Amino acid sequence: MTLGVVILAAGKGTRMRSSLPKVLHPLAGRPLLRHVLDSAEAVGAARVCVVYGHGGELVPQTLADADCSWVVQAERLGTGHAVQQALPAMTGVDRVLVLYGDVPLIEAETLNRLIADSSDTSLGLLTMTLADPTGYGRIVRDGAGRVLRIVEQKDASDAERAISEVNTGIIVADRERLAHWLGRIDNDNVQREYYLTDIIGLATSDGVDVVTAQPECLEEVAGINDRVQLAELERYHQRRTAECLMRRGTTVMDPARIDIRGRLDCERDVVLDVNLICEGDVYIGAGARIGPNCVLKDCYIGAGAEVLANCVIEGASIGADARIGPFARLRPEADIGRECHIGNFVEVKKARIAESSKVNHLSYIGDAEIGVRVNVGAGTITCNYDGANKHLTQIGDGAFIGSNTALVAPVSVGPGATVGAGSVIITDAPPEQLTLSRARQVTIEGWERPRKK
Repeated sequence: MTLGVVILAAGKGTRMRSSLPKVLHPLAGRPLLRHVLDSAEAVGAARVCVVYGHGGELVPQTLADADCSWVVQAERLGTGHAVQQALPAMTGVDRVLVLYGDVPLIEAETLNRLIADSSDTSLGLLTMTLADPTGYGRIVRDGAGRVLRIVEQKDASDAERAISEVNTGIIVADRERLAHWLGRIDNDNVQREYYLTDIIGLATSDGVDVVTAQPECLEEVAGINDRVQLAELERYHQRRTAECLMRRGTTVMDPARIDIRGRLDCERDVVLDVNLICEGDVYIGAGARIGPNCVLKDCYIGAGAEVLANCVIEGASIGADARIGPFARLRPEADIGRECHIGNFVEVKKARIAESSKVNHLSYIGDAEIGVRVNVGAGTITCNYDGANKHLTQIGDGAFIGSNTALVAPVSVGPGATVGAGSVIITDAPPEQLTLSRARQVTIEGWERPRKK
């Protein structure tokens, strides 16, 4: 069986009150539509077609790397009409699964169950049971429990509105039968739209047994219509992600205060303190600890390392048993060796700092290569930019850089060298020697500070 997936993503999203198309609003740092595309991939779809409309080309442009075809629904005449626009892209598939761009958390396991349960019939339907079904299309069954049709809230009688089983909109159908049923639906309803749900009644009138399945939890099929619903699903998703981490051996100090906006891979016995934000791909080695209020993006943190409070780490690599922070910033291509110390208010950019070296206070290290067991004093900066180009600073093994030093690149400090505090180093400092540059200190006797008249 070959499966095709149609994703309906043409809605305007008026209640979002935004110039951004609804399906591009982020959940866990990625557009809603991206989550649905991932679900389509996870069920093994041979073809994926996204029907878009509101926002014009912004939707396909934003997701240009998606492995799918795009169809514009120029006139938004309902869900049935939208699926009709996508059917030409489904040529060669046996069954078609219909998903929604604003229902981001549908699980592949749930979809696979629906597909499997309905494998012996032409139509499967995902439903859910709600204590308050207001606003949803109701599933009407006969006395034997067989599905007869779906009736929309606006078109339902009082008795039908009392039904608690509702339509999620997610269906899987035989492609040829689906095309046939879509050709028979009309817009004789309050909204004057072509409802995809009308194919249920047509299928049952043709003698087709409609098989239903339900998701494990209602959040899987929750649609997003406004920013309140978006925030609710965000917290559900983050809680679920935190629970997965904890079951794999990570301590999450407060699951309500963590945001994973990408992929976080933790080894055992990692500790994550509160208000952590992870973006992109983040790896944290066994036994590492991340303090409160940190931002980690596309970075590697080695086993046993400790990142103290209020650090921002982006595109950096941190070796085993290193200590970072508090209030440190590691920028892209910062490569921190094992057992290094990068302290408070230190910024490192495109620099390799080798094993057991220390940059503990109030320093900027950019475009540099620093050897093992180097001590960089407080207030040291590598002057790497001349206004046009970046230049390299090299510091050899065992060197000692005194506080408040400016190293004007390109410059080299030899192994074992000492640079006196307050120096501006503009030429290479030789190994094992003391190099310094200071004006002679002078005391002016008898000098008096000016006073106001």
